Amino acid sequence: MTTMTNASVREFKMPDVGEGLTEAEILKWYVQPGDTVTDGQVVCEVETAKAAVELPIPYDGVVRALHFPEGTTVDVGTSIIAVDVAGGAAPAEEAPAAPAVPAAEPEEKPAARQPVLVGYGVATSSTRRRPRKQAPGDTAGRQAAVAVQAELNGHGATAAAPAAPAAPQGRPLAKPPVRKLAKDLGVDLATVTPTGPDGVITREDVHAAVTTAQAQAQAPAQEQAAAVPAAVPAPSAPVSYDTARETRVPVKGVRKATAAAMVGSAFTAPHVTEFVTVDVTRTMKLVEELKQDKEFAGLRVNPLLLIAKALLVAIRRNPDVNASWDEAAQEIVVKHYVNLGIAAATPRGLIVPNIKDAHAKTLPQLAESLGELVSTAREGRTSPSAMQAGTVTITNVGVFGVDTGTPILNPGESAILAVGAIKLQPWVHKGKVKPRQVTTLALSFDHRLVDGELGSKVLADVAAILENPKRLITWA
Repeated sequence: MTTMTNASVREFKMPDVGEGLTEAEILKWYVQPGDTVTDGQVVCEVETAKAAVELPIPYDGVVRALHFPEGTTVDVGTSIIAVDVAGGAAPAEEAPAAPAVPAAEPEEKPAARQPVLVGYGVATSSTRRRPRKQAPGDTAGRQAAVAVQAELNGHGATAAAPAAPAAPQGRPLAKPPVRKLAKDLGVDLATVTPTGPDGVITREDVHAAVTTAQAQAQAPAQEQAAAVPAAVPAPSAPVSYDTARETRVPVKGVRKATAAAMVGSAFTAPHVTEFVTVDVTRTMKLVEELKQDKEFAGLRVNPLLLIAKALLVAIRRNPDVNASWDEAAQEIVVKHYVNLGIAAATPRGLIVPNIKDAHAKTLPQLAESLGELVSTAREGRTSPSAMQAGTVTITNVGVFGVDTGTPILNPGESAILAVGAIKLQPWVHKGKVKPRQVTTLALSFDHRLVDGELGSKVLADVAAILENPKRLITWA
């Protein structure tokens, strides 16, 4: 019965709801253990680095468990909810199932198999000195060695013959100059491994023994030095702050992604910003006229609509501004479409959804798309796909009463237009100083893609259209 129940439980994993996202925060659960769910039913809302997204469950069943509480950030691919697709009711409190068969006691490890490959063996003690090269049982060989040693020591062969048994137990085989060298260097010949003929110790063997002895003497000191850990600086005291007068807000989700993107953009693309102040009185009059036009009934008509259209016309007149930089291929990619981004401030942070193929839309269609984009962003329902593949962006800082700014490019885009506050200012119009509706525009662009001439032409075209919106017709 336990096996059948486990087999019927499906684990729903955190999906990658965007492109290449690695984690998401669970904002809200819409179900609890014991609830019945159906295929396609939304079970929770999560916030990724790009937007808040609702997750539907892909099968029918009964919720067995929610693996993470609200507010937890979960890696993509991690199971977040268990559903019994057989329809069994969730127990009040699940305990881990006991194994059907008691675990066997760990068996005693068998003796290690003796290696049989050439060059392998079982070492039971430290390396010993190599024995002298003598064939066991070779009496004639031993006697010859004794005779040689006796000769080296200045004794005759006849005198050395009775001492044959003492040679293996006596001094090592070495010529007098070698013995003197060993004595001068303080080397015990009994510890030297001979390499000469018939086991005779050579001068090179003595020098090798000296080198080995020095290395062995240095090894304990090196081991002791390695055993002593390097001095670790004392950890700095944690940063303290006044909890009564300060509040710390974790940076995550949209704000974290925005911060990383802006830093990357600012230090990757060489920014240039140009400014122009323009009389937009005629544009403001046109906005009021369009509000009365039946073609725009039910649509949002505001200055941003005509500014967006002016930028689209300027891009059509200067198509090279609508491009991106391919670092890997070292190429400039000119786009033959415009996905127009609109920077939107939301409770979760700044996002930049874009209107796909904005260049192909009529003015009423553009108004409809702008209205949907703004409403969706304010509700926090912007999808990740709506924020991908933008080409240029507009940021309307004027709604906050700001004259203008130096905007940072949305990563991967070529330009961003900042629109300042529109307000009455003294302006020379037809040779007289009059109060006119004036605003300041700022265009930031990637200087790898857009040089000063091209950027100036685009900004001048936008200003010219807003000053005289009839150019929307003559330049279209």
